[in-house]
Amino acid sequence: MRKSTVALLIALCALLFIAAWRYIDATGLLRSYPKPNHLTAEEEMSRPVYEQLSGREKSVYTALYRGISEQQEYIPLPYELDGDEYSKIYCILEKQEAEFFYLDAVYYTAAKVRDARVVYRDLDTVDMQKKKLSEEVKKAVDGAVNSDDYYLARYINDYIVNNCRYITGEDRDYASTAYGCLVEGEANCEGYAKAFDLLAAELGLKSALITGTTDSGENHAWNQVKVGTNWYNIDVTWADTDGFGDMRKMYFLCDDATFEKSHIADTTFFEPFSCGNADDNYYVKNGLYADSTEKAEEIIHRELDKGNGVIELRFADDMTYEEFKTEYIKGEKVFEAALETSYPFGEQINLNLRENEQEHCMTLDFTAE
Repeated sequence: MRKSTVALLIALCALLFIAAWRYIDATGLLRSYPKPNHLTAEEEMSRPVYEQLSGREKSVYTALYRGISEQQEYIPLPYELDGDEYSKIYCILEKQEAEFFYLDAVYYTAAKVRDARVVYRDLDTVDMQKKKLSEEVKKAVDGAVNSDDYYLARYINDYIVNNCRYITGEDRDYASTAYGCLVEGEANCEGYAKAFDLLAAELGLKSALITGTTDSGENHAWNQVKVGTNWYNIDVTWADTDGFGDMRKMYFLCDDATFEKSHIADTTFFEPFSCGNADDNYYVKNGLYADSTEKAEEIIHRELDKGNGVIELRFADDMTYEEFKTEYIKGEKVFEAALETSYPFGEQINLNLRENEQEHCMTLDFTAE
């Protein structure tokens, strides 16, 4: 065999070897991938949705969590996943990890995923932004003076309402992040919900961000929070009236029967927690829940005798609500009930009525002039 032929064969073999090596390297056949690991027990305590995942899913979630914490663009996963499985885990993490405000709104997936490619916002400023967010979180949690679950849920709700302004838009700047809510003071519903999750975790409450739609079909985000041994629905966005110190209570710690009239949860990636108890609902806990017109009149007497000129009522059902409205508002019996109390009305009784018929809620404001 001629030397030239031998040389040619050697060159061809070398090219084939290089091509094969590149293929093996690109497909990761010989690459060392991370061993499956889970979050620590302490980390898992504040992540109730993570607890629902399978062992395999927890390992992928953990790999993503560790990599995103270090702002890695390419994150090797412990398993090869199909696109749907990867999307489920990534989308859960993106919604539940409120600290990752620097994640972009888009993400990459494929038919098969072994290395996650993560898209970030401008990382040049992320260290400064993380410092600002940490300072605002500390400022918020330092204001809590009680460790009771109900108090903490109410404190977080009120703190966000009083320190953030609602803006529309899917992802204008940081509107859909906890950074937008707590640092910039402007957020949409997702930003409100992520801020609630972040503060809840810092204060030791279990909380989950829920996405879905309203009864009118609009995309929306809210939270579920565990108070004592029971889970409740809470919508901080809808509590905000954009008036300092003024907030709606009808979406604070609601059971499913009440909440699902206006909120439809998306169950594509995980099942929201069952909220079957109403003991810590704002109206129930504060004695403002009326299952009869007689009970409503009793509440009016009690609150006016205590000097409360603004009375919030929630009625048990449509029938009770309409009976009270017909008899006490249209029939003006509410004024008779008011005169039987010790409230200092002055020369005349003024009443401003605010209603949310769908939620069976009514506010009687006797302080209006």
